[in-house]
Amino acid sequence: MSNSQEASDQPRIGLITGGSRGIGKATALDLARAGGDVIITYRDNRDEAETTVKEVADLGRRAVPLALELGDARTFEAFADAVAATLQETWGRDTFDYLVNNAGSQRAGSLTTATEEDFDALVGVQFKGLFFLTQKVAPLIADNGSVVNISSGMTRFYVPERVLYSATKGAVEVLTRYLAQELGGRGIRVNTIAPGATATDFSGGLLRDNPAVQQVVASMTALGRHGVAEDISGAIVALLDDANRWVTGQRIEVAGGVHL
Repeated sequence: MSNSQEASDQPRIGLITGGSRGIGKATALDLARAGGDVIITYRDNRDEAETTVKEVADLGRRAVPLALELGDARTFEAFADAVAATLQETWGRDTFDYLVNNAGSQRAGSLTTATEEDFDALVGVQFKGLFFLTQKVAPLIADNGSVVNISSGMTRFYVPERVLYSATKGAVEVLTRYLAQELGGRGIRVNTIAPGATATDFSGGLLRDNPAVQQVVASMTALGRHGVAEDISGAIVALLDDANRWVTGQRIEVAGGVHL
């Protein structure tokens, strides 16, 4: 974190959706290493969330897990109330500094195979959920804070069977620019990080657990390998930092130079 944070009596606090595993967990740990505290969300695996909390504590920082069903916008008001209560109880604050909209879901499908159920599920989590969650928690973001939305390299290049996933991420990228304008009056920056192929448990661990897929990805990537969660989390935390205070409304691809 920047020198201005180090001089502050309060740590920076990040709210990271899907912070119990994968890129979200790596971001929570990197933010902790940089001197920040975190609120992480999880869907249904409390044990995973508690493991992340312990790893953050081992780094000398504080973390609080909160359950969140991103596909059900009716729960967001109660979630925002829980965030507000957590801020008061844990840090004696009314606001947090960073929002990382990381949580998402995946369903394969093409124009001919995708169903209305697939469409509604992906839009509900990846776009509607992100939009209305941000709407509910935006009043709790401190002025001069920062928001990072997670998109995908697949908004730039084609991957078979990913039409709905990629389209919803494209919507997030447009939303990012609008949020940057609407929140800019409060000094809040809003940007997009677009990861390339990253070895996590996403898509059932397809890349993480399959050397043949890893080899294919490496062959089309300038840096000659597939990504790991820490490649993405490092970029997220750097973008949140005040050193990037003049960057907003941008899409930054973090993909090792895939499909250049």
